[in-house]
Amino acid sequence: MEWITAENVIAVATALLGVLVSLGAVWIDRFKPQRKRLGYRVQLNTPLHEEADDQDGGVMTLHDGEVLDSAAAGATLVLLRIENDRDLDISIDDYGVAPAEHALRITFGTPAVTVRGVVATVPAGWSSVRDDLDGAPKLGRAGNAVLVPRVALDTGRYFKLLVQLSGPVADRDIKVHGTLAGGSIRRNRSTTPDDQAGRFSPAARTVTVVLTACVVALAAIIVRERTPPPIGCARGSLTVTGSTAFAPVVRAVAEAYEKDCPGATITVDADGSTAGVRDLADTGVRTPRSEGSPAVIALSDGHGPGGHPQLREHMVAVSLFTVVVHDSVPVRSLTLGQLRSLYRGDLARWNRLEGPGLPPDLPDRAVLLVSRDADSGSREVFQRRVLGRNEPANSSRDCSVVDDPEAKVVRCELDSTAQVLATVARLPGAIGYAELGAATGARGVHRVALDGREPVLEELGHSPYPYREIEYAYTWGDPASDSLTASFLAYLARGRGQDVVRAHGHLPCSTPKGLRICGDADTGP
Repeated sequence: MEWITAENVIAVATALLGVLVSLGAVWIDRFKPQRKRLGYRVQLNTPLHEEADDQDGGVMTLHDGEVLDSAAAGATLVLLRIENDRDLDISIDDYGVAPAEHALRITFGTPAVTVRGVVATVPAGWSSVRDDLDGAPKLGRAGNAVLVPRVALDTGRYFKLLVQLSGPVADRDIKVHGTLAGGSIRRNRSTTPDDQAGRFSPAARTVTVVLTACVVALAAIIVRERTPPPIGCARGSLTVTGSTAFAPVVRAVAEAYEKDCPGATITVDADGSTAGVRDLADTGVRTPRSEGSPAVIALSDGHGPGGHPQLREHMVAVSLFTVVVHDSVPVRSLTLGQLRSLYRGDLARWNRLEGPGLPPDLPDRAVLLVSRDADSGSREVFQRRVLGRNEPANSSRDCSVVDDPEAKVVRCELDSTAQVLATVARLPGAIGYAELGAATGARGVHRVALDGREPVLEELGHSPYPYREIEYAYTWGDPASDSLTASFLAYLARGRGQDVVRAHGHLPCSTPKGLRICGDADTGP
């Protein structure tokens, strides 16, 4: 059942939620029995003071006012609104009291506060409401309470009570007591006379909000499925293999690409320059022609192995490499002659090394050559550009003890740059080589200058520092222009990818300076 995906499940569930909410609203509106409700609001609660009083706030009453007694100190004026706030009419028989009894008892705080007067007001034209208020038993007061007769209120009708109290009372202490058959009495939010009723009922608002959320969720799913990737991006999966020295850079670029281009998955599986190029060639041969170029890129420090005419070569960046030694060896610079003597096996111990620029007392430690395996581009560049010859034969499996009794020096081979750096840092007397970015900041080792020259990115193009090389990317044929392979290669060469490459200590070939250096097949100074 291929349609069962996370997106489809969410879409169906969202649609069902919208339908259920709509049906629920119709049921509540049409079929669920409604209850009558009498509501009340406190619209005014303020102290009174006389005209001559020097007070802030409150209501000022004149000495000759006749409606309410305003001369008593500490009096308070309260305005209550009693209303039918449902769609069902309230009749006088709904109050559940005898005709001779008051229907409502409104209390104002504690018995210490008494009701001094009460006046009822009714909008013009509502004579039935006025008649009920004037009927027996009449509107009255008793202690801290106002007594209200049975009043029939059609939908939307109300009356107000203006009450004078002997003292202050909090809004929360004003309560209406009574019973309503088939309904309830509740406090409503107090509003000012200018407030307007809401345009939508609570049920309508709930349905509107839920349905809007459903529509937005469905739209988001549709946009996610149908919106094309950003310009220059592509979706799919891509594997990058080859150079372990350049792998940290590619991983950082891959993370940036996946963030900028949703829908792309890039896996970096470095296994050495030579091995990576050969794996790409084998994959290309096995891939049917109808499927085009396989989604694989192989990176190589320098030119990859020959014999694969179907591969296409793309220059990416100029990489710098460095020689590193264990911190127990106080050597900071070696001439090419001294380094070549070490790697020829002419010297088995560091204190036998001679020549200019060396500290006076070198340690009496064995020279341990920590190298890369035959698939390494870093090793191939080291042999071709620094040593001018191959390294001696492998003579040790643990990099510390000679396994071959005829070997002149301890030399081991490892699978990655990270292994070389870790092994050199672990073994006193060890020497190795690594990509500059990986070696910078590595603990337990320090870099060694060659002929007094340090590997400096800004000096590329005019420095004679020899240990550098072009980083090449190989593809099987020319990838389609809209493929993830072509898009990622372009991302490496410019924009944010180019910034990541430079930040890791490499010079992108697409920069003006990089174009000049990469254009020289020998990358000469």
